Amino acid sequence: MSKKENVFANLKSDFPSGLVVFLVALPLCLGIALASGAPPLSGILAGVIGGLVIGSLSNSNISVSGPAAGLISIVLTAVATLGSFQAFLLAVLLSGVLQVILGFLKAGSLSNYFPSNVIEGMLAGIGVIIILNQLEHAVGYDAGGFEGSESLFRLDGGNPFSDIPQIISRFEVGAVIIAAVSLIILIMWENVKALKKLKVLPGALVAVLAGILINEYFIRTGNPLALERSHLVTLPVPESFQDIKSVLLTPDFSAIVNPQVWVTAVTIMVVASVETLLCIEASDRMDELKRYTDTNRELKAQGIGNMLSGLIGGLPITSVVVRSSANASAGARTKMSTIIHGTLLLLCVLTIPTLLNKIPFATLAAVLLVIGYKLARPAKLIHFWKKGIYQFVPFIATLIAVVATDLLRGVALGMIISVIFVLKGNLKRAYNFRKEQYKEGDVIHIDLAQEVSFLNKAAIKATLNEIPENSKVVIDASETVYIAYDVLDLIEEFATVKAKEENIEVTLIGFKTAYELQNTDNNNVFVAHNNSGKARDKKQDIY
Repeated sequence: MSKKENVFANLKSDFPSGLVVFLVALPLCLGIALASGAPPLSGILAGVIGGLVIGSLSNSNISVSGPAAGLISIVLTAVATLGSFQAFLLAVLLSGVLQVILGFLKAGSLSNYFPSNVIEGMLAGIGVIIILNQLEHAVGYDAGGFEGSESLFRLDGGNPFSDIPQIISRFEVGAVIIAAVSLIILIMWENVKALKKLKVLPGALVAVLAGILINEYFIRTGNPLALERSHLVTLPVPESFQDIKSVLLTPDFSAIVNPQVWVTAVTIMVVASVETLLCIEASDRMDELKRYTDTNRELKAQGIGNMLSGLIGGLPITSVVVRSSANASAGARTKMSTIIHGTLLLLCVLTIPTLLNKIPFATLAAVLLVIGYKLARPAKLIHFWKKGIYQFVPFIATLIAVVATDLLRGVALGMIISVIFVLKGNLKRAYNFRKEQYKEGDVIHIDLAQEVSFLNKAAIKATLNEIPENSKVVIDASETVYIAYDVLDLIEEFATVKAKEENIEVTLIGFKTAYELQNTDNNNVFVAHNNSGKARDKKQDIY
């Protein structure tokens, strides 16, 4: 049983992080809509719903939802095939219905079978892509717009490497100055203690304001370094309520008899659900408090979000890694930051679009470059290298494949390699567990099998999640000769984070030094949280 968290209790951290995510999400929402051939504000509408609706319904504390670059080609193809954007909106609505059904069928539990090295490889790959994509914006080459950030390749067949001749010929010194100043500000905010304490004034906001002021100075002084309109955020400025109303397109329900509508709906449902589950698993890993998201509830929330998005003219929605990592990097504590980002999207688009249109792409590129580095920092490569070949190979293969192809193909390759390794070394490993009703004061015993692979992660996670507050738990690995890194990481996080939060006394027995858990010299036992008192024994076997 978990403590209910007050989402308003961490506004000092959540408001700045919501503001950072808003600054990152705004141009991406617009860029994805333009690249999809959809009305510009359809991306904003999807972002608003992703923040306000899905943010409220989901119990993920870090994940941020909105329109995703991975669905651009699907949207383009679907609109052309179906003949109208309104028919496509019906497909989005139906995909939401199908996602809700998946949630009730408990399909979200599939996320438990994504190994951590594959998830980390995916994040590192996306970090590399972000860096490569944003470098060209940092030097003023904005010909491809500001969409993407999760794929190295554009729909026109181009990529950052093929753009090098154009980048050299269209090098913007003003953009470089703005990006450099923004990066200096962001690095200072990360490393200077006095600045790090200014939670209500995030470095990303200061960097964006600095970028606006520098470019405004260039413009007002007639400096040739001033950036042109094509290098700034371009948000439609509604002049009347009628302009806003005209954006709210509705589905063409007469197209429901068209088989292609259903094919499109299933395609969106599958891709959006898989990307969401991947992002949720990644977001949980980025959560400093190591809280777990109910993935079945997440699928239902995503489904309701897509139903609403389809109803009012928005793009399909998924949980998005770039925005989620920005949220985690900015120090988000609860899902209130996601809701705040959605609220800011709605308010600012309606009230101050002219000010937002002064934001240079170069300063936003600086924000994303920092995020990309955090996702792909070299220390992560060294970490998995030290873990051995069974951890490193799936990690590096996923990283390379995500960069060379796309997110889904990269993860699929990493999963295949991980399964091959598991089948090769752990063909005879089995895992079962038995649930019992525990009374207050009982000592709960969890005995691990001789060999425990990442395939056992789901059952162990469920077991640990159901342990009541103020209880005593003994996790015994005395007979265990192998524990997968994922499971070991899960147990360690439970013992050092969740157990302390819920006053659970945890004793780990028999974990070898090689597992990298803290052990005593005498009896190889690590007590994570000590609490006095007599207790009766009850045993839960995992064998």
